[in-house]
Amino acid sequence: MRKERGHLPFFGIGPLYVGLVCGLTAAGVWASDSGLLESGIVPGLKVPMRVAGVLVALAGLFIWLVALLGSRIDDGIRNNRLVTDGVYAWCRNPLYTGWMLMAIGVAMLWYNLWLMLLPFVFWWLMGFMMRHTEEKWLRRLYGAEYDAYCRRVNRTWPWFPKK
Repeated sequence: MRKERGHLPFFGIGPLYVGLVCGLTAAGVWASDSGLLESGIVPGLKVPMRVAGVLVALAGLFIWLVALLGSRIDDGIRNNRLVTDGVYAWCRNPLYTGWMLMAIGVAMLWYNLWLMLLPFVFWWLMGFMMRHTEEKWLRRLYGAEYDAYCRRVNRTWPWFPKK
């Protein structure tokens, strides 16, 4: 992705990250259903994992919707303004985090412990992809303002901002 007209691209690395997360989740679900990961299925965890999976997926959907509809990130990009309020005060990448949590929730519905390795892969992928693309762009565009934002707000997991 290249910088255009002095601001970030509107989609950034997001479609690639979301595609990878969805693809890996689908592959894991397929592997579980086809018996390739049978050793990870724990029948006693079926109900708790499915309840937790629905809750995690709904939390991801909520974060994604709040970021998409409530943050006006497109206006920030169009007006070359770093968005650090709303859900962006709790997580630097809520759109991607929302998709990640939805995928984790879906994986949990299969109550297969092997699929619980996926969150670590998703987290690593997000960190790697963000460090090498969007974070470089943002640092180049906003400098010290972006560095201060990074010190206050987590990249991946929503949490209270540091003072």
